[in-house]
Amino acid sequence: MLCSVTLRRSLLVCIAVSFATIDLAHKSFTRAEFHHERAPFIALIMAAVIAALVVLVPRVPSNAAACGAGIACGGALGNFISLLVWSQGVPDPLVVSGTQYGVAFNLADLFAITGDALLLSAIVLYGFRHRARLRESV
Repeated sequence: MLCSVTLRRSLLVCIAVSFATIDLAHKSFTRAEFHHERAPFIALIMAAVIAALVVLVPRVPSNAAACGAGIACGGALGNFISLLVWSQGVPDPLVVSGTQYGVAFNLADLFAITGDALLLSAIVLYGFRHRARLRESV
């Protein structure tokens, strides 16, 4: 287990950059018929969430939480950069279509959801394992 906040933060940032790079490469090399636009306000929220995860999550002594936050940050970072780079909006090259409706998304969306699930699971597991510490004053 990584023992320091600095090491967990480095792990988180490395994972985030790796996943964002995978997403951006996929968006660059795959044709996307669908794009979704985002408002500048959403870009600010995305940047704030990324910064908050990088600053706060490594304080929890859990490598799994840092990995989950890194994957989620990678997804958010991929969509954030896409928002700035693509003039039509964020490309959605993955399409699942049904008879009447369909869903268009990208790898960054999958990374964000998967990372959030891992992060929340790791935090809940940490809370269960250290129940006595939850009552300590901060």
